[in-house]
Amino acid sequence: MWSPSYAVLPARALRAALVPVFAAGLLTTAPAAHAGAPAPVAATPYMGWSSWSMQSSKYPGLNPDGDYSYLTEANVDRQTDALAAKLKKYGYQYVNIDAGWWRDNAWKPEYDRYGRQKADPVRFPSGMKAVADRIHAKGLKAGIYLPAGLEKEAYGDGRTPISGGDGCTTADIVYSDLRTTNGWDSSYKLDLSRPCAQKYIDSQAESIAGWGYDFLKLDGVGPGSGKSGDQYDNVADVAAWNKAIAATGRPIHLELSWSLDIAHAADWKKYANGWRIDTDVECYCNTLVSWENSVDDRFGDAPGWSRHGGPGGWNDLDSLDVGNGAMDGLTKAERQTYATLWAISKSPLYTGDDLTRLDDYGVRLLTNREVIAVDQAPAPPARPVTPSDAQQVWAARNADGSLTVALFNLADAPAPVTADFSALGFTGKAAVRDLWNQENLGTYRNRITEALPAHGSRLFTVTPHGTAPAATAYEAESSGNTLGGNASVADCSACSGQKKVGNLYLGGRLRFNDVVVDRPGTYLVEVAYVSGDARAVDISAGTGQAVRHQFPSTGDWGTVETVSVPVALKAGTDTITFDSGSGYAPDIDRIDVPESPRPTPGSPPRT
Repeated sequence: MWSPSYAVLPARALRAALVPVFAAGLLTTAPAAHAGAPAPVAATPYMGWSSWSMQSSKYPGLNPDGDYSYLTEANVDRQTDALAAKLKKYGYQYVNIDAGWWRDNAWKPEYDRYGRQKADPVRFPSGMKAVADRIHAKGLKAGIYLPAGLEKEAYGDGRTPISGGDGCTTADIVYSDLRTTNGWDSSYKLDLSRPCAQKYIDSQAESIAGWGYDFLKLDGVGPGSGKSGDQYDNVADVAAWNKAIAATGRPIHLELSWSLDIAHAADWKKYANGWRIDTDVECYCNTLVSWENSVDDRFGDAPGWSRHGGPGGWNDLDSLDVGNGAMDGLTKAERQTYATLWAISKSPLYTGDDLTRLDDYGVRLLTNREVIAVDQAPAPPARPVTPSDAQQVWAARNADGSLTVALFNLADAPAPVTADFSALGFTGKAAVRDLWNQENLGTYRNRITEALPAHGSRLFTVTPHGTAPAATAYEAESSGNTLGGNASVADCSACSGQKKVGNLYLGGRLRFNDVVVDRPGTYLVEVAYVSGDARAVDISAGTGQAVRHQFPSTGDWGTVETVSVPVALKAGTDTITFDSGSGYAPDIDRIDVPESPRPTPGSPPRT
């Protein structure tokens, strides 16, 4: 269910990769699938609608019969009709029913005689198969939800039989001490060393496949969902679901939730088609979401996952709730920024909005074909090429040699944001297209600068017509550098010299000595680093004032990524220092200092 993801190139590798592009023109895209062959599951990030955002909101009128009461057959039918009418032609196809379809408004569950969830007769009087049939009749796909483990209420004193289990009961599928699992401890942990446990999951898969569902969200999965330790390790459950789905013969997309442990990324990629990388985006308040809870969190959490998304399995940033104006709880600028991050991250695009009440701006955001194409194109997810400061630039190289470039102002006040072309791997000219406005902006030289509102963004395609820049590399572990505090040289198989400088914490320092440039100016220094989590570091040149920058996570302590940082250097020999201050800084592999300084702010970027 997983195929290798596209590599995300650091800028120095990107420079090398662009050389044949400059020389020979555009690259070709991957070949199309064989005509008539069914599309593989999760070949691209899925698109659709999910019920949870409205179920979880306290927005007036959404849940009139108590918390989570929005989820009903009638409401799903209405959203199905609206999706088919408004969004289907743009690629939205999944109608996903979230938690509660087997529970009444008091959260009392319904199970069949084999301990499997069945439709609550009030919420879904026609049953789940009839709902899926109506979704399919619109040319759409149907999604359903289950929690990890055996729900406690389904245990039935251990006497409930397992369908197809040859005498198995619920006592034969869990641990004898009835240890709990999942993000809410609402289930007993399945003991997958016992054959009867696989039989239970097989029977659940047979049930949802028999109803005609095309998608399963398995929720509360660990490690993740706020839990850790053996009791909450559901990797075996996910593997069992993978096996059970395959046995049904029906192509069912398996999505995992929530806040999955990145240390188990290889497991999620092996067994599933998508994984929620973060907590719920919903605010559980009087709107669907809010900027602070937790749209803005994704800017810090997505970079570490970027290399794990690709055909067969995608990093899921959660619902894209940008279509309903006041109901969303966001400004117009925030709504565009939200959609921009989701698209460049190759996240599934599924909205939780009321599709019967989309406003004009929301429709434009959700149906912009050029932005959707960024999400769906065969290219890697973007990641930051600058530090994760208030103003950020993210980029990804496309198959045709162009780059997708996003500018973000995450500050609470307007600010300019600049994408230096040297940080993108080239210098000189480039053709620039504004994707949100679907407008060619002409040719720019060396950089793009935009004045952005608070929490604002711009999204471009940048096609280089320049040259790969020359730079001088300086290895962190060089004997000519100076280490201070706890800083020390360590092995690093992924690093350029097989070494790095680490232990930069609580006053740890690394000073690059003998950095030589021909003329004074601000140089955009590319820093290759390793950091299993987002970390800040103070960077200074010579005796100049240090500037603190936040470096995004590389996902683990064995992966090298790069960001470009402006550093003011004097002509001749200078030094560049990385100081942890009172905190913990990333490990440093090397720096690349360009041959020429950044153009002065007064020089025209547009030609």
